[in-house]
Amino acid sequence: MTHLPDKALPGPARRAAPALAARCLPLLLALALGGCAQLLRQPPPAGAPLAEVQAKLGTPRAAYPLPNGGQVLEYAGQPMGQFQHMATIGADGRLVSYEQVLTSEKFATVKIGRWTKDDILRTFGHPAETSRVAFHNYEVWSYRYKESGVWNSMMHVHFDQQGIVQQMINGPDPMYDDRFRFR
Repeated sequence: MTHLPDKALPGPARRAAPALAARCLPLLLALALGGCAQLLRQPPPAGAPLAEVQAKLGTPRAAYPLPNGGQVLEYAGQPMGQFQHMATIGADGRLVSYEQVLTSEKFATVKIGRWTKDDILRTFGHPAETSRVAFHNYEVWSYRYKESGVWNSMMHVHFDQQGIVQQMINGPDPMYDDRFRFR
């Protein structure tokens, strides 16, 4: 950390700096903690009606209908976060479950060759990034997550032209890996 000598600022600015910093501190703390609000927010209890779920968690980024008449609500942490919460609402309009879905265990439930883009969206929500692999003409959806709760990783879900999952590959998240930064 570089420290400036007291004479680096002119007299009036030097006297005003501590007061300005004190006034800005609450704003900076609010902005910093605002990004953590979803992590700190307590979900409503199972069985809570949809109105209570939305009052507590806010408006979801997306809602995906379920075959049984229920729906899954996406509370996004992507594109920069490593979490994504999904609230499952039953056909009766009540909360069945609320879970953080970007985990190694949840990715392991994907059925290669069977799951579609709709299945992936309903299970994991929107990806952090999308890209293409020209060799196979695959569309790739990438999700940031903590592999095994430890490593900054990305799970890449590859879809064929019919929208069926053909492979899943995990690797380091270039956003957190120094090997991918320009030097």
